[in-house]
Amino acid sequence: MKKNKLKAISLAALLSAGIFSSAFAQVQVKDDGGANYNPLQTAIPLLSISPDAIGGGMGDVGAATAPDYNSQYWNPSKYALSQSKGGFSLSYTPWLRKIVDDIDLVYLVGYYKPTERTAIGASLRYFDMGKINLTGTPDATGTPQDLGVAQPHELAIDASFSMLLSEYWSGGVALRFIYSDLFNGMDDEDEYSKAKAFGADLSFSYRKPVQINEQESTVGFGVAITNIGNKVSYDNDATMQFIPTNFRIGGSFEYAFDEFNRLGIAVDFNKLLVPTPYGSRKLYNSDEEYNAAKERYEECSSIGGIFRSLGDAPGGFKEEMKEFNFSVGLQYSYARKFMVRGGYFNESADKGNRKYFSVGAGFHLMIFELNAAYLISIAQTNPLDRTLRLSLGFDMGGIKSLFGSSDPVEEE
Repeated sequence: MKKNKLKAISLAALLSAGIFSSAFAQVQVKDDGGANYNPLQTAIPLLSISPDAIGGGMGDVGAATAPDYNSQYWNPSKYALSQSKGGFSLSYTPWLRKIVDDIDLVYLVGYYKPTERTAIGASLRYFDMGKINLTGTPDATGTPQDLGVAQPHELAIDASFSMLLSEYWSGGVALRFIYSDLFNGMDDEDEYSKAKAFGADLSFSYRKPVQINEQESTVGFGVAITNIGNKVSYDNDATMQFIPTNFRIGGSFEYAFDEFNRLGIAVDFNKLLVPTPYGSRKLYNSDEEYNAAKERYEECSSIGGIFRSLGDAPGGFKEEMKEFNFSVGLQYSYARKFMVRGGYFNESADKGNRKYFSVGAGFHLMIFELNAAYLISIAQTNPLDRTLRLSLGFDMGGIKSLFGSSDPVEEE
């Protein structure tokens, strides 16, 4: 009974979170014995969901795009390069909206520049997975057993510090507390546990204006390693899982046609820094070899997993390269007030098969900025497919100007 209960709760929580098939799919094996579908597996789905409508409208790019309110998620070091004194934003992302209407992600983020060279940021992400009525094995009469109601949720709270390293380079660090309760509302605490982790980000940015046709265009570069932290468990340390430590690198170029019209393009590459699963028994010559591979995977530490992830794919270098996904985004802006966006995200069919287009738009007034994003999946069912995401941002400089204060950022 307890085993069935735990299994039901775990499955319901995974489905409610809308984790992509890469999170729980079984490895399929080709006729030649090679691994076919072998996605990386991580816990805490909240950490892998892009939370805002700016990056979301551009195919989920953000490593090297212009600094904005939501840089905390993509690359915190960009805050130090911002021309604004600070600002904050609130984003709302519906989840699995085609199936249910009570699962959503809320993202509150803000930053402040106390000096021209430094910036601090903070954010809160909360993932409400709704209510799930759980049932167990039917009794003698064929009536399913009532296992209660689960109300799973996750949250992440973080803070960052960034500073200019030179005129065009900046660096940043962030610290994060992560909490995941997939069994909220259940009373059998001896079989499950709440997952808790501490994570850290390390990031760098480069952004330089360039003169082209007497107009100031911009080139950018960014790199970030996010969610470097401990493994987590949902069953009192009986099974340990990796959190989604991620390596993101990207470049951008914004071309100014004239004083009012600008077109930007950005490209990101991402790779999860977690070990590749050991795969099917058919990949190994003996039970001993298979069990040894399984033990190495399960006992690997989070830091060891980062280094191991660079060359442990069963299919060698070719499979390792499949673990990189890429995204490309475009943004046209008029007078820096009206923006139209589009993008594309691609992941290998053997590593999750997420492929989708996105479109977005936004407008910026003196005080606030409203952005929207819409995703169109083309390879498989995506929890965000045909879902509208919204972000509302407020610029601190605009608020001060409204009340008659326009003090510039002063350097200490």
